Amino acid sequence: MLFSHVFDPSSLREYDIRGIVGKTLTTDDAFAIGRTFASMVSRAGGKTVVIGYDGRLSSPVLETALVKGAAESGVDVVRIGCGPTPMLYFASIMLKADGAVMVTGSHNPPDYNGFKMVFAGKPFFGAQIRELGDLAAKGDVVALQDGTVRSVDIREDYISRLLKDWDGGQTSLKVVWDNSNSCAGEVLEKLVARLPGEHTILNKTIDGHFPAHHPDPTVAKNLEQLIAAVREEKADIGIAFDGDADRIGVVDNRGEILWGDQLLVLLARDVLNAHPGATIIADVKASQVLFDEIRRAGGKPVMCPTGHSLIKSKMAETGALLAGEMSGHMFFADKWYGFDDALYAAVRLLGCLARLDAPLSVVRQTIPQSVSTPEIRFDCDDERKFKVMEDVAARLRHAGAEISDIDGVRVTTPDGWWLLRASNTQPVLVARAESTDEVGLAQLKSALTEQLAQSGIALPDFSGACVTH
Repeated sequence: MLFSHVFDPSSLREYDIRGIVGKTLTTDDAFAIGRTFASMVSRAGGKTVVIGYDGRLSSPVLETALVKGAAESGVDVVRIGCGPTPMLYFASIMLKADGAVMVTGSHNPPDYNGFKMVFAGKPFFGAQIRELGDLAAKGDVVALQDGTVRSVDIREDYISRLLKDWDGGQTSLKVVWDNSNSCAGEVLEKLVARLPGEHTILNKTIDGHFPAHHPDPTVAKNLEQLIAAVREEKADIGIAFDGDADRIGVVDNRGEILWGDQLLVLLARDVLNAHPGATIIADVKASQVLFDEIRRAGGKPVMCPTGHSLIKSKMAETGALLAGEMSGHMFFADKWYGFDDALYAAVRLLGCLARLDAPLSVVRQTIPQSVSTPEIRFDCDDERKFKVMEDVAARLRHAGAEISDIDGVRVTTPDGWWLLRASNTQPVLVARAESTDEVGLAQLKSALTEQLAQSGIALPDFSGACVTH
């Protein structure tokens, strides 16, 4: 029987394949991904593909179709079951797999799902995803054959490895965790049972409805429950995960949010204490304060486009020991394996906090203050968003503005900087601005609003959106 499959073009993203279940993403897509990805692995001389899935309602049936497709391409499929995306990355390394696929909708709404892939130990993204789509459409896959399928429980090995790098001693830290009903639930319970200190877990049940709140810790509203619990229990720290536990959110002992770049300042200082002069990477959305603080701590800061696949590639290229994004992806390569893992980042952060001689709220005050907007995301059609970016960049270049175009446009002025970029995972544009004072921030907001207006885009009202770091 001949194989051929055409994906909904909106599902083939830059870093993964993702869509709305039953509309732009189906079990036929899952089978085709398995069939085609495994063919690519096989043609490269590989044999083993590890497959896992998250806690979304649609994930088990998509995983079953994915496994069937991969097996029909003749590879040995290893199923690790439901768990965090970073556990899949860990399994692919420990099992010396040639490829790995995670069924996950990450931080998207409950009706979304998708697939993150690893090929020969490296991120599978960009041109490779487009190639997969082309091969599936042409039916250009290996001949139908019977591969093997087996299940492996990797959870205990994963938890033990997470704990291997615990360096906080017998701390008495009081920690509130918000699992966000994510697929980390069972793993997190077992992890904290073996960590010193006092631990409370909110929303620990894996539930694809996400009944407590949306599983995205970069949005302040989604942290309200955690903030309230930290304050009520007088905890030392609160830690939250996204839907597949590769992104971390943090609040201090006063219930104040530490944004991704502030968290990276603390982690960078710790890594640089052990590795002076190390390269530390941050994405284009990060505060200028972060880059300045890395340099002040004796490190080499590098700005990188946003995207977990791009950052992993940049880490390999530069030999960076640590990287992070505003979105809460944290990548350690000093002792860990260089992939983004919120559970591992949490273990390292708690170890760091246990060794400090002051509460987290006091330590954060050592980070120079700036005034910024939060990350502002607003709807823009997938096709139109890239045209808007082209037009804005062209006008800025014509005006002689000081810009960085490694990912969207980041414009530097005497008032500070503002950023506009097209999301590679959703039909949205993303904006952010930062200044040393509110007057400068108002000027930056005005410039950003004007540029969008010239492209026929009305920026949502963010006149009151102001975050003091």
